[in-house]
Amino acid sequence: MAYIIKPLVTEKMTNLSEKENNKFGFIVNPKANKIELKKEIEAKYNVNVVAINTMRYAGKSKQRYTRAGIIKGRTDAFKKCVVTLKEGETIDFFSNI
Repeated sequence: MAYIIKPLVTEKMTNLSEKENNKFGFIVNPKANKIELKKEIEAKYNVNVVAINTMRYAGKSKQRYTRAGIIKGRTDAFKKCVVTLKEGETIDFFSNI
């Protein structure tokens, strides 16, 4: 299994979770499909998943100017999913901190 890499706790996802109380985001394995993600989320968090939306993000080229010259690099490409849960259910990412 192990298709979920980490929960997505950003300002944008937090606002979405507060506005629509049953949506949560995850960074997932780029090879995972919606069926595999649904099974893993339902097993791991003990919730009922209604819908999953997935998005692929390409890596971006970045460069910065330093005293030693230009340093070029690239951020990693990743896939994220937004999970819609059954009404009244929630996931608490901060319960075991």
